[in-house]
Amino acid sequence: MKTEEDLIQASLTGDGGAYGVLVKRYQDRLFNAMLHVVGSPDEAEDVVQDSLVQAYVKLHTFQGNSKFYTWLYRIAFNNALSRQRRRRNELSIEQSREITGSDPVDRHEPPDESMLRGERVALIHRALELLSEEHRSILILREMQDTSYEDIAEILSINIGTVRSRLSRARIQLKAQLENLNSDP
Repeated sequence: MKTEEDLIQASLTGDGGAYGVLVKRYQDRLFNAMLHVVGSPDEAEDVVQDSLVQAYVKLHTFQGNSKFYTWLYRIAFNNALSRQRRRRNELSIEQSREITGSDPVDRHEPPDESMLRGERVALIHRALELLSEEHRSILILREMQDTSYEDIAEILSINIGTVRSRLSRARIQLKAQLENLNSDP
């Protein structure tokens, strides 16, 4: 099995099959990550496809200072944010919620438990929508995708101290938004 570095070098010399191996290695993981970011399977699929093409075109700029997946994730994450910014101008919060839906229903739990879980998920999504993009991004990366502080720093091009402080502020703001939403009639 070729290493990631071997596959990248082969891709740079024109071996499309080598890039295909990289795509197979990372596309499912990237899709699942982007699904958390954009909330829609169709939108996540589009982001992943666009990002894989963009990564191939820009592969010569990959310096190897990080893992290939981290570099690829950063491209996809930036694409997802750009798409959301464009769409946010077109969609209301209600329309966006209809598109993203909620978590699948567990058929083994009581219906009222499923409904309460769905309401909590919707409440968290609403609260996240009210946060600034930088706070929403960092919460999604850390809390929903369990990304390491080091990888977050690299993805967002900030230092680890900034990751920690921004994450702390984001958690405080999310808590405040959830309290405000819970107190609304």
